[in-house]
Amino acid sequence: MKTTVNTFKKAKENGEKLTMLTAYDYSTAKLMEEAGVESILVGDSLGMVCLGYEDTLSVTMEDMIHHTKAVARGAKETLVIADMPFMSYQTSVYDAVVNAGRLVKEGHANAVKLEGGIEVCEQIRAIVNASIPVCAHLGLTPQSINAFGGFSVQGKQEAAAKKLLEEAKAIQEAGAFAVVLECIPEKLATFITENIQIPTIGIGAGAGCDGQVLVYQDMLGLYSDFVPKFVKQFRTLGEEMKGGFRDYIKEVKEGTFPAKEHTFKIDESVIEKLY
Repeated sequence: MKTTVNTFKKAKENGEKLTMLTAYDYSTAKLMEEAGVESILVGDSLGMVCLGYEDTLSVTMEDMIHHTKAVARGAKETLVIADMPFMSYQTSVYDAVVNAGRLVKEGHANAVKLEGGIEVCEQIRAIVNASIPVCAHLGLTPQSINAFGGFSVQGKQEAAAKKLLEEAKAIQEAGAFAVVLECIPEKLATFITENIQIPTIGIGAGAGCDGQVLVYQDMLGLYSDFVPKFVKQFRTLGEEMKGGFRDYIKEVKEGTFPAKEHTFKIDESVIEKLY
């Protein structure tokens, strides 16, 4: 059965943990669906892990639509959520609805995700009213990296913790079906989870959330530029891949690849007629 926003709602009600991973292409999305992940996030993290940017700010709507389409083709039964890139929704409610609509209509996403709390509640409400499900994102919001002055844990002080709780309740009231909590203390994330009705998806927010999300390149050891503290590497495929690349280079240089079993035959008489 197709995973939907109702799947998220029922999981929260039944105390079942939710799983989410990022993906940016058809083949990876297909593998994730076959593995059984409930949701795939086409994150604007593609700017860093796929396109080589220093942050997520340069990612465009065209980038997001392109990659979301690829993921949607590979994940037919999985809930596909597309990130709304920087300045695609902050400028106005109208822009937010139009760009969310593009991610659904052109990118074939099932839902969109945007960063921010009270300041984007009007956008969340309008997008939901346009029949597009919205996942919110609180805590360390990478699109606000310049305002934060770097990547750091959020909500450690009393005022900041209260604000995060208030914002979680506000985005719930605005109609978000779930919220990502990024880089906040575990006890705070657990408290927020227990005091709102929509599922929380943690990334660097501890095990008390209703679910978890990771960037797949991080959890498979494919991205070594920066490994956050909250990442567990479930496999180290980066080293495996480099080993395969080195073996390929070696055999090509030595002339041992391709071998006979990798080639196609032709009748000798055809070659003789070429002389």
